[in-house]
Amino acid sequence: MSQPNLSHLAVPGAEIAVRVTPRASRNAVLLAEDGTIRVAVTAAPEGGKATAAAQKLLAKVLGVAKTRLVLLRGATARDKIFRLD
Repeated sequence: MSQPNLSHLAVPGAEIAVRVTPRASRNAVLLAEDGTIRVAVTAAPEGGKATAAAQKLLAKVLGVAKTRLVLLRGATARDKIFRLD
């Protein structure tokens, strides 16, 4: 299954809302019909591992360096908001 092309969201200052599913069977970024971005990661939700994995995967799909994505809200929640710097 191919990853969706989200490069149109890669504009500086953009805030990207995602829903993270930890302990998934595989890493994937899905674009729901309602426009919601869902990030499934195999990492466990312990010590920020799932958040870090989601950040890395989202950066790859956006075509930017993972250091450019800053977590604004949701460090311990499934719903997260990243800002592209």
